[in-house]
Amino acid sequence: MNAVFLLLLVVGQYDFTVARLKYGGGGDWYADPSSLTNLLAAINERTTTRAAPREVVVEIKDPDLFEYPYLYMTGHGNVHFKEEEVKILRNYFIAGGFLHADDNYGMDSSFRREIVKIFPDSPLVELPFDHPIYHSFYNFPDGLPKIHEHDGKPPQGYGIFYEDRLVVFYTYECDLGDGWEDPEVHDDPPEKREQALQMGVNIIIYSLTH
Repeated sequence: MNAVFLLLLVVGQYDFTVARLKYGGGGDWYADPSSLTNLLAAINERTTTRAAPREVVVEIKDPDLFEYPYLYMTGHGNVHFKEEEVKILRNYFIAGGFLHADDNYGMDSSFRREIVKIFPDSPLVELPFDHPIYHSFYNFPDGLPKIHEHDGKPPQGYGIFYEDRLVVFYTYECDLGDGWEDPEVHDDPPEKREQALQMGVNIIIYSLTH
């Protein structure tokens, strides 16, 4: 992680929190409202990282954006980045920031269209199953778990790299956020929720150590 972000983490009350990205375009950036609270609780219960109990919400033009090394975005609908926002996000990633984008079934086409604007020469590439993000805390030898079936396609994890550092991780056909939600929301079986939480812990631990 970039030294600027490390300094910001040390001086705060907590080691870490997730910043939920409020993006433009009309998509429901606020989807799965209980998901990140449960994921942060898992970080506190299972690791030595001191995580804040709640996420924060940031917009791309928010002056506090660079205080948060970990962005999370999800939704079912449209994503749109304005030209100025593209420049800000590029600087954010160059400075050491990380984004986990979790398709909630519906944002795939718009996300792919918009994210390519940030690093047009570094397209999304599928990560091999031996990538460290699948083994940073828990072991996922077959890559992402499949949490919700929907159309039955296999889950895929894509990444964008800047100077050999993974700056964007995109979970597709997986729906981790639904698996992090309170049990009664989607009525997922316990083993699916556990797989989702384990993978979420992996992503966070990876982002904090690479």
